[in-house]
Formats: sequence, structure tokens, C-alpha cells
Amino acid sequence: MPIRTTRAVLEDVPLEIAAVGNVEAIESVEVKPRIGGQIKTVAFTEGQQVTKGQLLFTVDRDTLYRQQAQQQAELDRDSAMEQQAEAVAARDAASEKQRRSEAETAKKLGELGVLSGQSVSEAVSTSDSASAGLHADKAAVAAEAGAVNADRARLAQTQLQMNFANVVAPISGRAGAAMVKAGNVIRENDTTLVTLLQLAPIHVTFGIPEQALVDIQRLSAQGPLEVEAGTGTGTMAKGHLDFIDNTVDGATGTIRLKASFANADGELWPGEFVNVRLRLRVENGKLVVPESAVQQGVDGRYAWRVEANVATMVPVTVERSYKQQAANGSVTSLAVLGRGSLRPDDAVVTEGQLRLTPGARVTTIGDRQ
Repeated sequence: MPIRTTRAVLEDVPLEIAAVGNVEAIESVEVKPRIGGQIKTVAFTEGQQVTKGQLLFTVDRDTLYRQQAQQQAELDRDSAMEQQAEAVAARDAASEKQRRSEAETAKKLGELGVLSGQSVSEAVSTSDSASAGLHADKAAVAAEAGAVNADRARLAQTQLQMNFANVVAPISGRAGAAMVKAGNVIRENDTTLVTLLQLAPIHVTFGIPEQALVDIQRLSAQGPLEVEAGTGTGTMAKGHLDFIDNTVDGATGTIRLKASFANADGELWPGEFVNVRLRLRVENGKLVVPESAVQQGVDGRYAWRVEANVATMVPVTVERSYKQQAANGSVTSLAVLGRGSLRPDDAVVTEGQLRLTPGARVTTIGDRQ
């Protein structure tokens, strides 16, 4: 019987959990204007990689310039009025001091009988009137100072808005499509101008069965667990687990995990679905054969072993399957065997099993390495 064979080998086999994941940007920002006005320029190219602080849009400042000039004039006017009120208060303070001194002298002369009581009362009344006038002057100074502070606050707000006329990137990332063009009129915090997504590093979110949670928590406490994500190019991006959700989804019985990937070459793209493998540990010295070598019989699983061109049926125990990726991107499905009759370097049949019977003589038409 013509057959194909391969060799059972000992390998260090990783214990992994396979899942389907979704790529997510770690940071995503919808850039919105902080002032209203007309878009003057668009300073980036759609799809461009921008850096934090880079200019994206400019908003027309003409209205703000006029508003700033008006508020500066109001500030100058109120500052002059404050200075005038301070001068009046200083003059009245000197007058009040003089009237107070005269009232004190009049009281003493009245006690000596030199001045009449009416004259003393007039001097005291004049002093009290000067004191009240001084209090009014101080209140006027305070009012003018408050007006000046209000003018300065309005001017500072306008100057801040002038800074907001330059819309800059709040994060480094890849720019999406520009939602507005030069000449469009926008409103404050209303229109999304562009969306920025951080591509490097990047997250992959995936779910694993809740039964594996205890092992993952225990192993991740010892160090970051390795995660691989299969991209459209057939290569495997390598990252590490950095997030375990705080609840299990009762509808699916899974828990959400996140892994971080450097993604320096940009292979992972936000929104795409990828095949994820979470590596828990590596089991050393396990006997593996291709899954195609394992057959299912009435009494369980078995493989055909070839010795001296004679095929023999050998019972096997399959602990689990494992997908091995070669350097060229091809994937081979392997069966990890438990204790049984197969030994390392035994030749096992991978093609042509249906024509075999115990003790049949075979011809090997090509070994698979």
C-alpha cells in the first residue's frame, strides 16, 4: 500500500487559549472646536500621522481681534476712572484728617469754655461729614477696581479664545478624514473636525472562557503573559496581557481581556478582527504528531506505526491539539499525545490510512518532515 509518513517528535509545546479578538486604539479623540467661527485653513493631510501639539485647523480671528480691541479700550477707561477715584479719595482723606483735628481742638476749647457748645457741635458735624465722604470715596475706588478686574478677566478670556483658534492635536496618532474644509462655519464644541487614533502601541480585546480565569490570574501574577495576534499578512504580532475585566459576562460565560502590542510596523489596525493566542505556559518534552496521523476507531483513537514496511495499529491518547506556525506563515495542526505505545522518532502514517489493515505491507512514497 502506498502511504505517506512523518516522525513522532518530542517538542516544547506551549499551552495556549485561542480566541477571536478585536483591535482597539488605546487612545481615540474626536477633535472638536472650542470656539465658533469660519475655518480658515486645514493644516494636515487626511490619513497623516500627526504628533501631539501639531496644528490641525485654524479658525478666523477677525471677530476676536475686534472684541479684544473693544475690551482693551474698556480696560483703559476703567483704569483711568480707578486712578481718578483714588485721587479723590486721597484728597478727601487729607481733608477728613484736617476736620478731625479741628473737631478734637474744638472739644478741648469747649471744655475750657473758650468755644460755645454750638461751635463745638458744628466742628464735630463737619468732621463726621468728611469721614462719611471718605468712606464713599473708598467704596468708589473699590467699585472701579472691580470693574477693572472684570475688564481684565474678559480680555484674558478673549485672548484664550484666540489661542483656541489654533486647533492642535491633543494626542499623537493617525488622522482620519477631515470632516470640515476651509470656509466651513463651525460652532463651539459642536462639530467633530477630525478623529485621531493612536496606532502604536495598540490594544487587542478578546474573551476567554471563565473556567480559565483562575489559571490566568495565578500565572499573570507571576509576570506578563504572552499574547499573539494573527494579522492579515499571516504573521503573528507579539504582545502581552495587561488587563483582566472585573466581571464575567453572564450571557456568554466569558471574561474580557486586553493585550498591548507595540505595533511599530502598523500591522494591527483599529476595528479589525484577529486570531488571538494567549500563552499560559510551555510544556517541555511532549510527544507530537500531525493531527492527520490520529484516527478515531470504535475503541478510541489510534495511529498507524510503520516498522520495516509493515503497518501496525497503535492506540494513542490525545491530550490536546496545537497549531504550529512556520517561519513562512504556514500553520500545521499537531496532536499532543499522552502516554501510549508511540515513541519518539516512530514513523506514523499521515496519508493512506483508509486502505490499511493490521500487518499490511506498505510502500512509503514520501516522508513529511
